[in-house]
Amino acid sequence: MKVLLRSDVKGVGRRGDIVEVRKGFARNFLLPKGAALEANTAMESQAASMRKSRDLKDAATRSAAELQKATIEQATVVVAARAGANGRLFGSVTESDIVNALRTATSISLDRHAIVMDEHLKEVGSATVSATLFPGVTATFNVEVVAK
Repeated sequence: MKVLLRSDVKGVGRRGDIVEVRKGFARNFLLPKGAALEANTAMESQAASMRKSRDLKDAATRSAAELQKATIEQATVVVAARAGANGRLFGSVTESDIVNALRTATSISLDRHAIVMDEHLKEVGSATVSATLFPGVTATFNVEVVAK
């Protein structure tokens, strides 16, 4: 069944795309949620206008992400955590802690899922962390973990 997507659906397509999906998926999920419309031949112009607005929005979001990237990469984020005498932390510094420290340092608010770390920081010192701001726009910055 061909449907016109009214919103982005992970694994299926983006807003304005006309995609072929199984009838059950369309009837039971996409159509009742309002995420799609049943496609016909007259919807090509509607799909084109939806794609155009999507592309304009993506361009604006990408340029904003580029500005945020420049600001974030210049900042050094300092996270204070409780540590023992040997520099080992009681617990660890997580993505949420880094997001809160980044918000304090730069006034930029990110989702914790945007932060990419191999593992949580468990020792006092510096580490390099990256944040995915937009697909294709990744900011890499330094995080200093200091003992309280």
